[in-house]
Amino acid sequence: MATKKATPKKKKAAPKEKAASKKSTSTKTAAAKNTKAATAPISAEAKLARRKLDALKRGIHRIGEEDTTPCSVSVVGIGKAGADVITQILKDKSANPTKGSTFNALAVDIGDQDLSQIRELASNLPEGSANIETVAIDVPDRDELFNTLRRMREFLKLEYPRYYWNPNYEPWLPSKIQLPQAGEHFQRSVAKALYARNYYDEPREMRSALKRFAENVDQSPGQSVVAVIFGMGGGTGSGIVMDMARHLSNISFGRRALVVGVAIAPCDGDDEMHQGSHLFPVLNELDCMGDEEKNNGVIAVWGDLYRNPFTSGVIIVPQKAVWDATQNLAATHERVDQEISSFLTRNDGVDLWETLRMLNWVGAPPTQHAAARTPYGNRWAHVLGFADLDGELTVNADMAGSLGIRKTYTPEFIEVRAANPEDQKAIDTAKVLSEAFTPTAEPAIAASANSNSNSVQFILPCISKLDFELFFDSRDVYDTQNWEEKLADHSWLLDLGVLLCEPAIRFNGMAGECLWGCACWVVVPYEQIRGPDSKESARETAAA
Repeated sequence: MATKKATPKKKKAAPKEKAASKKSTSTKTAAAKNTKAATAPISAEAKLARRKLDALKRGIHRIGEEDTTPCSVSVVGIGKAGADVITQILKDKSANPTKGSTFNALAVDIGDQDLSQIRELASNLPEGSANIETVAIDVPDRDELFNTLRRMREFLKLEYPRYYWNPNYEPWLPSKIQLPQAGEHFQRSVAKALYARNYYDEPREMRSALKRFAENVDQSPGQSVVAVIFGMGGGTGSGIVMDMARHLSNISFGRRALVVGVAIAPCDGDDEMHQGSHLFPVLNELDCMGDEEKNNGVIAVWGDLYRNPFTSGVIIVPQKAVWDATQNLAATHERVDQEISSFLTRNDGVDLWETLRMLNWVGAPPTQHAAARTPYGNRWAHVLGFADLDGELTVNADMAGSLGIRKTYTPEFIEVRAANPEDQKAIDTAKVLSEAFTPTAEPAIAASANSNSNSVQFILPCISKLDFELFFDSRDVYDTQNWEEKLADHSWLLDLGVLLCEPAIRFNGMAGECLWGCACWVVVPYEQIRGPDSKESARETAAA
């Protein structure tokens, strides 16, 4: 009987063991699936992208102490904004003289009102330490100017033999235009015309100045970088830079030198004329230079001389955060000038050189070699930001809004430069930037010799024009204007008869209205110039 009773107990235990076995097997299977998912192979492209960011965090772009190759930074300043930055650089050099290479600078403006201070400061520098030249473009009477503009086909044909001699050509300025006086505001189309007269017509002062500047840069030891500084809001700087950068980079240098654009964005404290509709063509002209696909569409019609002159990209410097913090325009301009001066010349140009290497590496496709020059797409712009560790200009959770950048922007990598990377306040600043922008890789902090101990600078790489509030705000104002006002807002390609931001006449869907009603255009879809209809629909477009 005992045996009979024991047998049923064993039979009852068997199902429990089997159930427990099934549960154990199920748990193991789930764990195996999770492990398999966690260790699932990633694509080759994803691996390369990860390696690219890992290399940046290791400092692939940094220049080691054992590298004795010198770096030299030369500067071209256009308009008042550009002249003011050169003035600040000369003040800094006078206060902290260095034994580096000779500093080369060229300042260009309409009139001499903002250039005399540069010559005065340059005269106080040690002999042989700098080559500083200023060019004051004069304002001729209307007939003299139009005599030059009527000969533009001759000048362009000599410059580029493949230039199409358009029988319908007429000067782009209205024949009854009243020219401003030097020191007053100049529309972009007028600034372009005055520059053309000074460059093409006798005695060709501008052309000779660019040639001398290029020769001085070529004589500089080691790696040379040329920074072309201009204000996006001013008509003089943004109107002249498009042609001047082309002449400097593509003709004077023959694309040998690294040329980086430094564009100062306006703030709410600037005059209304510096915040208006012309910023829409400014951004689109830079976009059709920086975006290789769009630039190829311009070259396809007008030739290689219209290849992007900014061979090292364009860095935009917003003033918005400083203005919001100070509500003082003079203090805002002074702080921005100081930060740009420090960025360009600090550590004998090594910081700038490392930054350009970093930007080239971040913007590169995963398969590109580190030494190759990156062909930028629609994310051609970069932003230079700065903040105090202590003070009124500190980073915040809405840092994107403080810089005029939309929430559509997410960077891969952010580099912060501080006097002491181990300073807890610098570490906290990098953390706030990480939370504000959510980059793919955590921000890195680089040591920056000779920098302000209470200030940090940071670079936001690879930004599309659609990521800037400025693009949509200026487009809204641009749309309210008549045709003549829109023409006055343009600069680049006007001498070829192309109104970039308007649809082409004979080529449906393309951009570049012809001023003379014929077949001038660019092989760029108009919708890419125009952008999405609303900010809300811009996220997918910017991401693409």
